[in-house]
Amino acid sequence: MLKRRVLIVDDDTNLSRLSGMILENSGKYEVMIVNDPIRALPAAVKFEPSLMLLDVDMPGKDGGDLAREASMDARLRHIPILFLTGLVRKTEAGTAPMESGGRQFLSKPVEPALLLSTVDRLTPAVVLA
Repeated sequence: MLKRRVLIVDDDTNLSRLSGMILENSGKYEVMIVNDPIRALPAAVKFEPSLMLLDVDMPGKDGGDLAREASMDARLRHIPILFLTGLVRKTEAGTAPMESGGRQFLSKPVEPALLLSTVDRLTPAVVLA
């Protein structure tokens, strides 16, 4: 079985590792974690992820900056993006992904089941020939 690839970009090493473990432990995902947003897009080009999981608020470049730059790169514009944010409280976010500008957002810290179900829905299924 081929695993779908998820690139996690978050300056919080603990939360990025936790998200990565949740995805990898499902057995469906291979994860690459980048904690420096400046290195994110070059890493995405090399890793060829099925989805990019981006923190919204990071120093230097935030998730919105990375999403805009990815949308202008022919090698990356097809990759779905899921944002993680600590800027919205769980009581505001509820139990489902929020949407803004056509992008999905999850509140940090994310519930494991919600993270998995959202990533499952946003990543294209791998078809074996």
